[in-house]
Amino acid sequence: MRPIEVQGLRKSYGATTAVDGVDLAVEAGEVFALLGPNGAGKTTTVEILEGHRRRDGGDVRVLGEDPGAAGRRWRARIGVVLQTAADAAELTVRESVRHYGGYYPRRRDPDEVIAAVGLESKAGARVRTLSGGQRRRLDVALGIVGRPELVFLDEPTTGFDPEARRQFWDLIRALAADGTTILLTTHYLDEAEALAGRLAVLAAGRIVAAGSPATVGGRDRAAAVVTWRDADGFHEVRTGEPDALVAGLSGFTGLRVARPTLEDVYLSLIGGAGTDSPSTIGATG
Repeated sequence: MRPIEVQGLRKSYGATTAVDGVDLAVEAGEVFALLGPNGAGKTTTVEILEGHRRRDGGDVRVLGEDPGAAGRRWRARIGVVLQTAADAAELTVRESVRHYGGYYPRRRDPDEVIAAVGLESKAGARVRTLSGGQRRRLDVALGIVGRPELVFLDEPTTGFDPEARRQFWDLIRALAADGTTILLTTHYLDEAEALAGRLAVLAAGRIVAAGSPATVGGRDRAAAVVTWRDADGFHEVRTGEPDALVAGLSGFTGLRVARPTLEDVYLSLIGGAGTDSPSTIGATG
């Protein structure tokens, strides 16, 4: 049984179709990224998978159950890290994590969770005194304290500095290595490439491509751009066989072989479907 299995998912708001026949399968223990521009249907899709929104059509199974009808026992098996979350501002970080962990039968040790998200020095601080990045780390702590089998991470590193992002990536890898399945949406393409074994790109309510970060959208088969400089000047050639071209060159300097980046492929896939900047992606599949 896959943790997430979706067939023909549909959802409309009046005359507007937000999700238009999405098929999706996520394997146990993998990190799966759902990418897409604003308005692609990502939030609607994830909320349906979490059991927070009703669907109009299609079959959805999350941890073997229909999230629209699942009960409290099922909810104890998932963890949700929302993009924004309400909190008890007057509690300390430790009190907040302990309180939230009390809802789960298999909770992690609160102090271990606090250390894992890098908030040890703030364990005794009231939530209202935390910076934006620190509050985001607390959101993550609350999402994993219940030792969930499946974690939904909605843009989890928003507000993190570069060092904190790398530390968080290590945490995600450790959770996956421990068997936790993770569904990730993120603003950062490098984050999706670093963490996800597979991903899907959603545009206008439909999945337009799926695969590994290296192969999605035919990235591995795309032509390479070879550039070099010799006595005749600067040269640039697009070719599907860069090794053969390079082998035939002589007397050159500044050789560079470049294939399309994930950003290049992503932008070509979404076309005019969104208005995000080149380094920005959301997600839903």
